[in-house]
Amino acid sequence: MTQPTQATISQSKLTFGMIAGEASGDILGAGLIRSLRKRFPNARFVGIGGDEMVAEGFHSLVPMERLSVMGLVEVLGRIRELFSIRARLLDYFFATPPDVVIGIDSPDFTLAIERRCREAGILSVHYVSPSVWAWRQKRIFKIAKSVNLMLTLFPFEARFYEEHKVPVAFVGHPLADRIPMEPDTLAMRASLGMNPGAPVLAVLPGSRAGEVERLGTLFLEAARWIQEKRPDLQLVIPCVNREREKQVRALVDALAVKLPVIIVRGRSRDVMAASDVVLLASGTATLEAMLLKKPMVVGYRLSGLSYALVSRLVKVPHVALPNLLARQPLVPELLQDAASPESLGAAVLERLENTEERARLKEAFTELHQTLRQDADEKAAAAISDLLERNGR
Repeated sequence: MTQPTQATISQSKLTFGMIAGEASGDILGAGLIRSLRKRFPNARFVGIGGDEMVAEGFHSLVPMERLSVMGLVEVLGRIRELFSIRARLLDYFFATPPDVVIGIDSPDFTLAIERRCREAGILSVHYVSPSVWAWRQKRIFKIAKSVNLMLTLFPFEARFYEEHKVPVAFVGHPLADRIPMEPDTLAMRASLGMNPGAPVLAVLPGSRAGEVERLGTLFLEAARWIQEKRPDLQLVIPCVNREREKQVRALVDALAVKLPVIIVRGRSRDVMAASDVVLLASGTATLEAMLLKKPMVVGYRLSGLSYALVSRLVKVPHVALPNLLARQPLVPELLQDAASPESLGAAVLERLENTEERARLKEAFTELHQTLRQDADEKAAAAISDLLERNGR
């Protein structure tokens, strides 16, 4: 039997089942819908998504906010509703099977649906790899049974799946597409009302209350240590919302020596773009700092018990994304007892004053940015299109 061509497929009315459980997934889903619609103009998109996806013509069976649950206690309190949503979604997909189901991040919810759909003969794709390469690596065997294709944002993730014979496509990171190769530092300083000629330290202790509680005072004490040596330093802290802003202001007020500090609600990317150096917790912010070509120092602390457990489970040599991407320690990672005000301050000061190191880092970060700048929406759509064509859809 002759396989249909891409042109034949594009004329048919395909249905894409999609599931996004949080804001970042909604943004990814919207970009993917736009790129898929170029290939399949008559396609239908249905499942669970947010406002960004709905604006692209997506039909959400359940408000995405019902899946946006963080924290063990919160999940347990909503477990019955989450199971009910999953059952309702599966019933819909089984009754009116889509040509492919695409789970976007939120692996605890989406992978189980993808597996059930694949067992029912529906193609399944997962977009954004869980951190299986870093810890709980045996999850790879469940993932292999759940997906026909994994779409990864980072090349080291793709290598891990290839080693385990799981079909994978590295599509790049959407942030690398959106963030310019050369940030306009002076424009960002002007927009934030900062002195364009004085050095700037951006401090990002995290977005959650627990992170700010553990790291806020530590980072502020490190900043105070630096300002004793560089009194011209401008300190700026972005806060994700009103609650974190109140929390940070209370920490600043509690210090024995008052710090000259600018606190900004939101605009964390603008704050990093305006900076000379970033002091931050590990996480996605390290990727943004790298894409903005900013020297950084990563500090993090957990409770003693949590650190003992995590250090046994984690299977990678680094925690900061720039180091994982480069496969070498480009940026310092000061964890647990190594993260003292003096050690963090000294590391920041070194990156503030060492111009040769700054130039070396900019070159390395530019190369990594180019690696991740793959036009992720288009590459993801192309990989899904290829999967459909290989399977005669």
